[in-house]
Amino acid sequence: MGIKSYRNPAELLVKEYLLADSFIPYTSIICGICACKMVYDLTQLFSSVYFKSYPSLPKIQRTEWSNRSISTFHAMFITAMSLYFVFWSNLYSDNQYAGMVTFRSSALSTFSLGASVGYFLSDLGMIIWFYPSLGGMEYVLHHLLSLAAVAYSMLTGEGQLYTFMVLISETTTPGINLRWYLDTVGMKRSKAYLVNGVVIFVAWLVARVLLFMYLFYHIYLHYDQVKQMHSYGLLLIFVVPSVLSVMNLFWFGKIIRGLRKTLAKRQ
Repeated sequence: MGIKSYRNPAELLVKEYLLADSFIPYTSIICGICACKMVYDLTQLFSSVYFKSYPSLPKIQRTEWSNRSISTFHAMFITAMSLYFVFWSNLYSDNQYAGMVTFRSSALSTFSLGASVGYFLSDLGMIIWFYPSLGGMEYVLHHLLSLAAVAYSMLTGEGQLYTFMVLISETTTPGINLRWYLDTVGMKRSKAYLVNGVVIFVAWLVARVLLFMYLFYHIYLHYDQVKQMHSYGLLLIFVVPSVLSVMNLFWFGKIIRGLRKTLAKRQ
């Protein structure tokens, strides 16, 4: 009886407040930040036990090691959720629901975006705190644009489909981080490093080049609905993907040059 008496108020707190529609954005952001902290601490604990080279790394490299584990965890989570909403869920299907696709949202979609906002806030804070060790100004710009777009979509429910399309590009993050890990532990000349480089090239081409072309094509097909969005949302829909596309092409050029150098050294 005592356990039930405590459980009922706890369940009421979760259902009526923490998971209420009006509180989901704030609850999800807090969950995202707490998840980042948990992954960071667990990575430090796990790495010090199972990776012999980890304790001998400079302090800033140990910080980046743990920071990259956070971005990998976020990338796997948000990629899975984005793929689900864009390609498998009926939420944004043209044939399933009435109403404009640009204004559709659900509790789960909003929570997913909020968790992503929590990650971008945490990572941006670390980048600024350790600047420029964890990334230069291009990373600050990338995170600020991502924060503006994801937070707006989460709070208003506008353009969530296009936000998830852009977030699918996070699928390249684990490969980029694995490349850094292999380089840090002295495995730059290994076969795993080469294979990972090829995987990064293919994933980047699909998720950050071709998918963005599909995004702009989808906007063109649904422009009669897109133009109904508020002016700020409309600005984000066009500006953020456009800027990110330019950045993606710039980084893609670097990936191609790096892959060529790696292949040339092996011939």
